Amino acid sequence: LCGLESQKAGNLTQDDRVSLTIDHDTPQVMEITGLSMAARAQAVTDLAEAEKVLRMLPLKYPQQVSLPGPMPTPDQVRIFRVMPTVISVLDYSKGFGHTDVVTC
Repeated sequence: LCGLESQKAGNLTQDDRVSLTIDHDTPQVMEITGLSMAARAQAVTDLAEAEKVLRMLPLKYPQQVSLPGPMPTPDQVRIFRVMPTVISVLDYSKGFGHTDVVTC
């Protein structure tokens, strides 16, 4: 999710490769677990899908009492679908930097 004319939107239009991680903070480095991915980003152009994404976004933040302004509409933002190509499953409890690689 980004602005229509943002640098991110422009960059992803030119090169759809992205990297991302999904994890949580831990006080001990050897407790790190999570996912690291290489992926391709594709703009969501279906209006119904974009509306669904924007309706779901506040659900990710259940503690948020109110928003500073109205939610954007699909024509005000660019939404990207991320499609993994390689997933690394991180589990440092098996050794520092341990990963199991999954090819999609």
